[in-house]
Amino acid sequence: MASRTSNRLVEALQDELLVKFCRKFEEGSISGHVLEVGPQFFMVALVDDSIRFNGFLCLRVSDVRHLEAPHKYAAFAEAALRKRSDRRPKKPRVSLANIEELLLSANRAFPLLTIHREKVDPDLCWIGRVLKIGKGRVSFLEIGPDATWDKNPNEYTLAEITRVDFGGDYEKALLLVGGPAPAQQPVEIVRGELTRL
Repeated sequence: MASRTSNRLVEALQDELLVKFCRKFEEGSISGHVLEVGPQFFMVALVDDSIRFNGFLCLRVSDVRHLEAPHKYAAFAEAALRKRSDRRPKKPRVSLANIEELLLSANRAFPLLTIHREKVDPDLCWIGRVLKIGKGRVSFLEIGPDATWDKNPNEYTLAEITRVDFGGDYEKALLLVGGPAPAQQPVEIVRGELTRL
C-alpha cells in the first residue's frame, strides 16, 4: 500500500498536481503540492482552507488514505492562487532521508518546527527548536501558545514522530511575539553520536 501511494505521490510531484488526501490520524483532508517524496516521509506545500499557501508539512507516506491526484477542484484552487499572486513555494533545503535528517535540516532552515506524535496523542503538537538528537530521541525546546519559551527542553522518541510542519502562519506568529529561541549551540548527528557544529 505505501509503495503504491509513494508511486502516486511521485507522479503528482512530476506532474505538478495539486493533491488532496486524508490521513489515519485526522478527520479532515489536506491539500497541497508535493515537493519531495522520501523513503518514509513526503513534503507538501500546504494549501489551506482559505486557498493560500501556508507552510510545509512532512508526513509519513504510510499514513496517507484516499489520495486524490489531481484534487477534484484543482482548477478552481489553482486559479484562485494565481489571481492572488500566491506562487507555489520552492522546496526548502530539508532532507527527507530519515527522521533525524528531516529534523536537523528543517531546524537549520526554519526558526520553528512543529512535531506531531499522533499515535501517542492525536490532539497535541509541540512547537520549538531541536537541541539534540541521539539514541533514538530528540531534545526539543518548546514555545507555548502564549509565545513564551520553556526554560528546559523535553525529550521525545523519534519513532513516535508522525508529522513535522514548518514555515506556516502560526509558527510565524509565535516567532513574531515570542522571538527566537534562547541561544543554543546547534547539533549534528554523526554515526548515531551527537557532535556540536
